[in-house]
Amino acid sequence: MSKADGVANPELTDKSFQNRARGFAAGMASGITKLAVGHPFDTVKIRMQTTSKADGRFKGPLDCFLKTVRQEGPRALYKGATPPLVGWMFMDSIMLGTLHNARMIQQSWNGNKPLSVFQHGLAGLAGGLTVSFVATPVEQIKARLQVQYDGIKAYKGPIDCIRKVVHNNGVFGLWQGLLPTMLFRSWFFLFWSSYEVFTRELKKTKLSDGTITFIAGGLSATVFWMGAFPADTVKNRYMTQPDVSPKKFPTPTSIARHIYHTEGLKGFYRGFLPSFLRAFPTNASAVFMFELVMKTLGSDHVDPL
Repeated sequence: MSKADGVANPELTDKSFQNRARGFAAGMASGITKLAVGHPFDTVKIRMQTTSKADGRFKGPLDCFLKTVRQEGPRALYKGATPPLVGWMFMDSIMLGTLHNARMIQQSWNGNKPLSVFQHGLAGLAGGLTVSFVATPVEQIKARLQVQYDGIKAYKGPIDCIRKVVHNNGVFGLWQGLLPTMLFRSWFFLFWSSYEVFTRELKKTKLSDGTITFIAGGLSATVFWMGAFPADTVKNRYMTQPDVSPKKFPTPTSIARHIYHTEGLKGFYRGFLPSFLRAFPTNASAVFMFELVMKTLGSDHVDPL
């Protein structure tokens, strides 16, 4: 039965191991899909975020894309793809698995009544904060590899990058940037609460479940990035600064102050266009894959969460 009927989603009342585990399996499929569709956009975004207008390296996102392909070849758009190829499978597995289980817990607390929009947001927040501990080292290695320019390589690959980060900063250096990562991923509250709103409204149309999932996922991602992008900019600049002592920017707050004083508020949105263009197709595809696998591994018919 659907939530529109005012009846609890059976996915959230089924506490079997299989039901809990398939949320993680669906998350792995979502992560692979996200990488395949979105990584070239992500490379352009990261490069724009970690340079300033004063650097003169890129005039804009299109110039960044063209120079990257012209000077380094098309494969450069997939620089740093190995960490998320491995990491995103686990990251999305953890985040979406936590999301699914947080919904189940709230459902049981709620007397098996349908979850509110706010409760869906809380489940998203739980997923975002939990996965930050895995996402921080993955995103740091990915970003460092993505900002290697002009054939000058500080790192031979992901393993070499990990080794050098640990050598220069200690083991916990892999988690530098944890707080801005948690701030950035806390915006998954908005992603999943808005996803629920969009899904409910689109169900009033004659669109198929798959189409509803795809559109709602894309729209939610757009809403998410409009709010979360400044935190992402601070996170990436903080993670990719040179390993010198003392650091030029010792805290994420010092990065934020520098961006504001040198570039104003618009500096926090440098590289927003490729992120905006990436948001809809990447996340729509990822959420669609998540829901598809959830249904495939579940009952013959289950309404989207």
